[in-house]
Amino acid sequence: MGRFLNKGNGKFAELAASKYFVDKTELINKLLEKDGTEKFICNSRARRFGKSVTADMLVAYFSKGADSRELFAPLKCEKNELFVGNMNQYDTIFMDIQAQFGAARQRNANPIQYVRQCVIKELQKEYPEIVSEDDTMAEALANIYNETENQFVIIFDEWDYPIRELDEGCQERTDYVEFLRGLFKNSDAKEYVRLAYMTGIMPVVRTKGQSAVNNFVEYTMTNPMDLAQDIGFTEGEVQSLCEKFGASFDQMKEWYNGYNLNGIAMYNPLSVVRALLAKRFQPYWTTTGTYGDIDDLINKNFDGLREDIIKMLSGNRILVEVDNGINDLQTFEDKGQVITALIHMGYCAYDADTQEAYIPNKEIQAVFYKSVKKSKNDGMQRFMELSERILESVMAGSGEQAAGLIQNVHNDFTSSIEYNDENSLSCTIMIALISAFTYYHQPIREFPCGKGFADIVYLPLPNHPNRPVIVVELKWDKSADAAISQIKQKQYPESLQGYAGEILLVGIDYDKKTKEHSCVIESICSTGKRQGGSQ
Repeated sequence: MGRFLNKGNGKFAELAASKYFVDKTELINKLLEKDGTEKFICNSRARRFGKSVTADMLVAYFSKGADSRELFAPLKCEKNELFVGNMNQYDTIFMDIQAQFGAARQRNANPIQYVRQCVIKELQKEYPEIVSEDDTMAEALANIYNETENQFVIIFDEWDYPIRELDEGCQERTDYVEFLRGLFKNSDAKEYVRLAYMTGIMPVVRTKGQSAVNNFVEYTMTNPMDLAQDIGFTEGEVQSLCEKFGASFDQMKEWYNGYNLNGIAMYNPLSVVRALLAKRFQPYWTTTGTYGDIDDLINKNFDGLREDIIKMLSGNRILVEVDNGINDLQTFEDKGQVITALIHMGYCAYDADTQEAYIPNKEIQAVFYKSVKKSKNDGMQRFMELSERILESVMAGSGEQAAGLIQNVHNDFTSSIEYNDENSLSCTIMIALISAFTYYHQPIREFPCGKGFADIVYLPLPNHPNRPVIVVELKWDKSADAAISQIKQKQYPESLQGYAGEILLVGIDYDKKTKEHSCVIESICSTGKRQGGSQ
């Protein structure tokens, strides 16, 4: 077994023995059923979504020379004739592109030449009479197939590293694109390739508007097609893990759920496993990378980008026309491309049915909040300071001051939101109270309580038990007092007594004629299990 050719099943066997292992082997059955026009697959996923684990699984299944029958015997994959007949039957080339680019640089070598030499050297050992040291990879594979009819499985992990990280004019990037084109787009590739599986973050590379490897079927975070549930953890899988290890599924859901792939709720595997291991819910995935990625993106100078980021951070959704042609992190033409990149990277989620982007969960909200709060953008800083003043005025029960500051938010920041109904007013209030993230769960709209549904409710985080519950009721051309009356009439406070010792009733009205907000705030003490005022 070699470093690149037929690595065997050792890595996947170690994973399958882990107590946190989640069986995704049914993906193999799906891949085996792909016909000749579908066997070139680019399955792009966000960071830490199990891409490398899946690659190791495929290496274990396909690698010639390994015996993986016992390894796969207890797993979910259907052991049909197709599955059994293809197991360990193919010369399998596996490569972590990012790792090999790094290794080449350490040797001051050209990455593509380094990769070619490494693979050719191993192919020569296996086929000494066929492969020459001067062959390209494509020539070597074509010659082997012509002489033996042996097909190859080619698996590239982090395939998009040179595209997303290197400048468009970089020679290494250009060489890499030509390498992909030469390996997968030549006339012989359809014959010598049994399966080509590339996994990374961004969609298939395009040059001058055309795909360099347009024979690949793209599976992405915006269009996962039939592979949606095969990468990442499904809700059922996470619930089973929580039951097994005695973890709170509700907290797991709040922290790491939120990705919608073809209507399937998906979780980041790394974060779920780390939370189970540490027995603590906090950001894990985002600490494995740098904040620089998101900082650079959200500070791009495109009209409306700042507003959209703040809207999503406040718990709202934005309409976005995704641009799957974007595949690097250097070249952007508008805010839509920036949001698309954030979706592919996993910093935003995407609902294909509504064509909306949003921040999926508390873990990602934390990294956005940190980036926005520390942003060097003057507009971002001013807004965050304004939001903190609004929260302080609500805590102090100063309705008049809160109304004036909310007015500033609408005039200076959310003027693009047309006030047509209470829903648009709700969007503005959530934006105005974005600083509540430090102390509260994400705001809940239309929260069922009492004899109806409260417009917006903020529930304090477990580590801030002395913070009051905030109940917000909105009115349109009526009065803030009417909003407070509705809260009481529908008995919202009675349903919220178990959450905190104090409940703040916040009534907000918008007058269409004067175009001004009014606000009334009342505090009531509950008889619930926690007592005390705001901290």
